[in-house]
Amino acid sequence: MADTAGCLVLNPGDNVAALKSRAEAGSRPMGFGPALAAPLSAGHKIAREEIAAGGLIRKFGQVIGYATEDIPAGAHVHSHNCVFGDHNQDYEIGVDLALARAAIPQVEARTFMGYRRANGQAGSRNMIAICATVNCSATVVRRAADYVNTSGMLDEYPNVDGVVAFSHGTGCAMDTNSAGYANLQRVLWGHATHANVGAAIFVGLGCEVMQIARMKQMFDSDGSERFFGLTIQDTGGTTKTVAKIVEQIRELLPEVNAVKREPIPASELKLALQCGGSDGFSGITANPAVGIASDLLVGLGGTAILAETPEIYGAEQLLLRRAATPEVAEKLIERIRWWEHYCEINGGSMDNNPSPGNKAGGLTTILEKSLGAAAKGGSTPLTDVLQYAEISKTPGFAFMDSPGYDPASVTGQIASGCQVVVFTTGRGSAFGSKPAPTIKVATNDRLFAQMPDDMDINTGDIVTRGVSLQEKGAEILDMVLRVASGEKSKSEALGLGDNEFVPWQIGAVM
Repeated sequence: MADTAGCLVLNPGDNVAALKSRAEAGSRPMGFGPALAAPLSAGHKIAREEIAAGGLIRKFGQVIGYATEDIPAGAHVHSHNCVFGDHNQDYEIGVDLALARAAIPQVEARTFMGYRRANGQAGSRNMIAICATVNCSATVVRRAADYVNTSGMLDEYPNVDGVVAFSHGTGCAMDTNSAGYANLQRVLWGHATHANVGAAIFVGLGCEVMQIARMKQMFDSDGSERFFGLTIQDTGGTTKTVAKIVEQIRELLPEVNAVKREPIPASELKLALQCGGSDGFSGITANPAVGIASDLLVGLGGTAILAETPEIYGAEQLLLRRAATPEVAEKLIERIRWWEHYCEINGGSMDNNPSPGNKAGGLTTILEKSLGAAAKGGSTPLTDVLQYAEISKTPGFAFMDSPGYDPASVTGQIASGCQVVVFTTGRGSAFGSKPAPTIKVATNDRLFAQMPDDMDINTGDIVTRGVSLQEKGAEILDMVLRVASGEKSKSEALGLGDNEFVPWQIGAVM
């Protein structure tokens, strides 16, 4: 990364540079070319050279779009003169695998203070979960959780981190053989049996499609799971069900509280890598820094899980080049093809993403956004590709199929077993999650100063103060270990996470 006339050149082969700071109307950020017609915020792109109509526009050393008109050197490059187009899908599977293996850092073993479960799981939190199997029981689980959390019942149990209600808008009027049903089933099971959950209560209406007994059969339950079940119909209605849930929690509290934090190897951590409200700096500061933290965790023997399939579209070849096996690569290619078909049959385009906010922050096409988003995955081998909310069992760097919609994506990552979430943002995202806490990483100084109650770490100093990506990645990993040990993240202190449980719904509502 080079600093040229206040613009950042990310790769010598790039024909655009990113504004390091705001540029005023009438200025010439590169020192030549047409004067800007309007002010531009930091992160927007300026042409380093003349680009002919139809020509390739390159950033990060990769194609991010195509010029729709002749673009003079020094001109602003964005949605008015740069569009999405075909990207290279002549995948070279595994060609960078040796480099990826060499990129696994040799680091000294580290630990975090976590909760060791009887089944061997290691948790960063110790919560009681109330899971609605269907929307019909959503109010009941929320009322019960609110009562317990505000009644003072938890005051005598310092090792219990709270009661959380997982309610949602589905669970019935769905085909039991559909992808949407399988998604919800994996999400509910993954949350109820999560390492951060000391005990769980499933609450249904009684006649819904999503039945607890069928779920147990699907996951080969042996009865050792830390959860219980009841239905509103069998219990006698709303009021009696709320009272019954509260009674069950009261009985569970001493047992859940009995577990205490103890040193646990960092190799048992699973970290969710996520971004939202991205800007032009996301792929320059925060995401690459998180990539360094991801590599360090992999070096410790842990697991880092990237997600959001529409937001690696155009950058998937970078992941496929370091796929550990052809079978892993084929899983990712199949998901890319599924998403192309899914968009087509729904009259959409993969370039519907970036959002208006992303574009205001300087991102122009999905190719540009994806190249930056994929940087969160670091440089180590791609060891696995997971279905949405599939339990992660292979250590290393993995990818989980999900939408780019942050709440739905994180819901799936937590169900996969992630005990902590790292979430980068450039525009500012008020996001949190339960039972796994979210650490928020700001891409720029302005955002970090503007939203101090939400942002945990600032990576803007990579640009403004010359802090190295390696230093910032180590800082991020240090915080991951502290939060895994019980330190509250900003979003956790704000109480965020109750409304961010959003299972990915696919298919017809019957």
